[in-house]
Amino acid sequence: MNTSHPNAPNPSLSVGEDRIAWITFDDPGRKVNVLAEDVMTRFGELLDEVQDLARQGRLVALVLWSGKGGFIAGADVKAIEAVGDPVEGAEASRFGQAIFGALDALAVPSIAAIHGICLGGGVEMALACSHRVASDSPSTRLGLPEVQLGILPAWGGTSRLARLVGLGASLDLLLTGRQVSVSKARRIGLVDEVLPADLFRDQVAAFAMARADGVTVSSRKRRPLLKRLFEATPPGRRIILSVARKRVQAQTGGHYPAPLRILEVLGRSMGRPLASALEIEAEAAGELIVSSVSKNLIHVFHLREEARKGTGVADTTVHPSEVGYLGVLGAGVMGGGIAQLAAHRGIHVRMKDVRHEAISSGLKHASGLFDKLVRRKKLRRREADQSLSLITGSLDYEGFGRLDLVVEAVVEKMDIKRIVLRETEDAVGRQCILATNTSSLSVDDMASSLSRPDNFVGLHFFNPVHRMPLVEVVRGAHSSDLAVATAYALALRLGKVPVVTADGPGFLVNRILGPYLNEAGFLLADGVSVEAIDKAAKRFGMPMGPLRLVDEVGVDISQHAGQAMYEALGERLSPAPPIVALAESGRLGKKGGVGFYRYEGAKEKGVDSDIYAVLSSTVPAGRVEMDEREIRGRLVLAMVNEAARALDDGIVQRASDVDLAMIMGTGFPPFRGGLLRFADTIHARTVLDRLEELEGRFGARFAPADAIRRLARSDNSFYQSFAG
Repeated sequence: MNTSHPNAPNPSLSVGEDRIAWITFDDPGRKVNVLAEDVMTRFGELLDEVQDLARQGRLVALVLWSGKGGFIAGADVKAIEAVGDPVEGAEASRFGQAIFGALDALAVPSIAAIHGICLGGGVEMALACSHRVASDSPSTRLGLPEVQLGILPAWGGTSRLARLVGLGASLDLLLTGRQVSVSKARRIGLVDEVLPADLFRDQVAAFAMARADGVTVSSRKRRPLLKRLFEATPPGRRIILSVARKRVQAQTGGHYPAPLRILEVLGRSMGRPLASALEIEAEAAGELIVSSVSKNLIHVFHLREEARKGTGVADTTVHPSEVGYLGVLGAGVMGGGIAQLAAHRGIHVRMKDVRHEAISSGLKHASGLFDKLVRRKKLRRREADQSLSLITGSLDYEGFGRLDLVVEAVVEKMDIKRIVLRETEDAVGRQCILATNTSSLSVDDMASSLSRPDNFVGLHFFNPVHRMPLVEVVRGAHSSDLAVATAYALALRLGKVPVVTADGPGFLVNRILGPYLNEAGFLLADGVSVEAIDKAAKRFGMPMGPLRLVDEVGVDISQHAGQAMYEALGERLSPAPPIVALAESGRLGKKGGVGFYRYEGAKEKGVDSDIYAVLSSTVPAGRVEMDEREIRGRLVLAMVNEAARALDDGIVQRASDVDLAMIMGTGFPPFRGGLLRFADTIHARTVLDRLEELEGRFGARFAPADAIRRLARSDNSFYQSFAG
């Protein structure tokens, strides 16, 4: 809780009778501490004061403290976004480096007391201290997420981290942006001590006094000797950096300059004096911060933050109901995944199915997901067992009267869903929200069989539930603001990114994805190889090619969804013959071991050599060479066109909703900023011209959406016209 006075200076300085100085960060205008320019300027002024007091013998140590539940969340992202010139960007880096350099040069020990979240500039500040201690609270986590914004830690973090924890350990943090637990931070030497959270301030004071008395940190972790010696030599560092560079290229396709630049900076700076390293760091920061990739990634960051802070409804007076007890109808893979996710967040779950075997299978699936978290050291065994104990199973509706929300995840058949939902409505309290996890069936059609349709929404999780970040909250014609807000809040609590959509065929993501997958089938029919199609999509930045995605989703499911879209939206979505032929062949994709590709267990083993024989009635005998730009253009424009239609149909109101959903739901490349942000960079006139040309060659499936015609005539962008 923020108890600071609204006009209190931030940060503030106090010196106790023990001559320990405390600089406390507690921004009265924010929920978290952010190192904005004014905060950094004042911090620099306080450091000058501390240095003067230290030289006078009036203090013996400095502690950096937070008056909030977290330490420091990082720098001001809006300030980063506003930088438009590389010189300006480099100067902004030097500004922070100079202040943290003053911290590094203090005449007394400095201790960063880290409790709660510590990210970006907060970690860089801690690195400039002589010591770092952290509380043992589960909420305490450290990370350098700058690479996720297309930049690098440029207030000394890139240079100091490698010097402190070694090159190998630093790369894991710098190249991924991942957050680490206190135990890992302690293990790699990022923090010196882990102290009890309930006695944290007293323990920090004792630690500071011991350092003032000259007591060394006896338990400070040291890297193994051989690793230190290897990293200390230029050949050793070159090997480590070369391996890392190959891994980055394989993972990113070179689309993200920041990780490659981090490797370059480390390669040039390690072994040099810190001052030289910092200058190399600043120059790189200046160039990265103005790149289109960085601007796009910051745009995506804002989209996520807006979703995180939202409620899903326009009425600010509506407050979502708390979900402490959740029901899950259907104990399959989706149901078990939803149950595990909720239990992991401390929610009691009642899972219902019609067979004991199904309940056992659902519990086993949830248990397996918890086991993975334990193996990856993201959860202790005891914590996993406690969470799993929150899930119970039932063959009837016993206990449903206390539930706050129920998610239906039974078989995708309308008649069955209607029966199950009507039964559930009779078993729950009048305030209980009902939700369906359907991916393709009409929410409004289901609601028509309910007596309280205002309490009913869609809550579409993507498979696999534990990995896919997007949840579509589908607002039906009768869904109340309270029902929508409650479902939205639940999605946030489960760690997901919610996007509110209207009811309609495929909702948002699957509707846009359908023409993309279908066009891949038409490219096959034109004689383009499976490899060429998927390669073009991956080189554009998609996480996998469209035909590989068909395998991943399931050939049968993809064909069924495509047929449903065709029946709902008309001739322009007529299923591509190769996709239909593959489904009729009985191939199931990854789950069946063969589709377009072959699989051994979970591993993809390349394009199946028999695929063209299987599709011989729908594809030419020989493969044709097609320019990659042509392939990419047909795939991407199919999505842009359908997104424009979805906006006109009111499925969502804003271009930003399309972009967030496509990034979180399909992996559309974040470095492009989103599907419609990318389209805006091309310009509506160009998009229209290209679609008209494709329509002339291929017919109705490329007929330009009305929205695109309007944008081209008015010289507007998607983000201008569909701002919400």
